[in-house]
Amino acid sequence: MTDTTDQPRLGEEQDGDRHWRRHGARYRARRRAVDILFEAEARDIDPVAIVEDRVELARLDANGVAPIASYTRDIIAGAAEQLDTIDETIERYLAEDWELNRLPAVDRAILRVGVWEILYNPDVDGATSVVEGVELASQYGSDVAAPYIHAVLDDVVQAGSELNPFGEPVVDADADPEFTPDEPGVDAEPRPSSAADPGPGPTRSPDSPDV
Repeated sequence: MTDTTDQPRLGEEQDGDRHWRRHGARYRARRRAVDILFEAEARDIDPVAIVEDRVELARLDANGVAPIASYTRDIIAGAAEQLDTIDETIERYLAEDWELNRLPAVDRAILRVGVWEILYNPDVDGATSVVEGVELASQYGSDVAAPYIHAVLDDVVQAGSELNPFGEPVVDADADPEFTPDEPGVDAEPRPSSAADPGPGPTRSPDSPDV
């Protein structure tokens, strides 16, 4: 497999946007991981295979392929292995009328990198993952990406906090003392009130039927 895709690279410097050079190695590793996940989905191939291909190409300077950082490899391997859990987590904290598969592909890749890091990398503080995800969204995501990506990632961090180690939705016991998750006719997992709601779905067209 050769690196012939025409997709723009997230790491490419854009006119008037040179401040990315100030970011550290881990930010660049996250950005490369987003790029690879985006490409893998667009080409319908395994992201791990892309990493392996890039590693081989990077062995020769003539190929002009930058080496893959070890943290990028960790993200891609982990995200590929835990993709179902990651996607279920994202969907849980999206607004009710939003669907993961209808988000812009870059936004989806940014969310997957951020959620993998929050859930599976205890060496990185959750707040750092949120900030870095929002920064990626601001630079490379859709126009409405940063606010709702911030909300989703922050909800994932809060759900996994020491006060809520199992990520259970918080129920106000004072509001209904008789409430139990198994009560017939009651949603056992109400969507948190802070669930991300960036407005109309990014891929919804004016002709789409109301849900």
